[in-house]
Amino acid sequence: MKFYYDLHIHSALSPCADNEMTPNNIVNMAVLKGLDVISITDHNSAKNVEVIYELSKSKGIKLIPGIEVQTKEEVHILCYFFDIFDCISFGKIIYDSLECIKNNKSIFGEQLIMDEDDNIIAEEEKLLLTSCGFSIDDIFKMIDGKGAAVPAHVDRTSYSIISNLGFIPNISNLKTVEVSYDFSIVGNTSEYQKKYKIISSSDAHRLGDINERIHYIECNDFESIVEWLCS
Repeated sequence: MKFYYDLHIHSALSPCADNEMTPNNIVNMAVLKGLDVISITDHNSAKNVEVIYELSKSKGIKLIPGIEVQTKEEVHILCYFFDIFDCISFGKIIYDSLECIKNNKSIFGEQLIMDEDDNIIAEEEKLLLTSCGFSIDDIFKMIDGKGAAVPAHVDRTSYSIISNLGFIPNISNLKTVEVSYDFSIVGNTSEYQKKYKIISSSDAHRLGDINERIHYIECNDFESIVEWLCS
């Protein structure tokens, strides 16, 4: 089966995302775009994942629980989980490892935690746009057996594993990389395409940026998607 996806979407919890990235707006836009599966991957926190997970089920959209981690090396890694509770627990570990720097809303934007009716129930005060206390190797070890870790936007010149390290390290459970919009990767494109699976998600911070029905993963069923990403 072909599952049309966008596995890199930020909610209004991410300070760099528009406040219009509410649970209902995201899910409804995914429906309008004809997507089968999405993932909410906020920066260093999973506090909006559960509510969007429940809304997605009600609209016939599958949601893979996720989080975008910024490692010690300032590399962004997308972490996807088989189980939502593993995602939430992992999110707490990542969050607790962040330095206690207060968010400056006028500079970075608001960090909104919402309910199923898009009401703001809390505002995250700790700045989420910082590096956590774990390295790239740590993240891949922590997620092994629980899900898949995917280096984000490896074609970009900042916060990517290639731009920051100059290469993709040889990690046993690193099987997939994400590119921003197409299948061109910095460096030797054919080399990376031969070695890794490639996904292309939107990194949407605005509703209109969410993927159209273009990119798909071919699996037997929805439950196999995270397995596909890490195998």
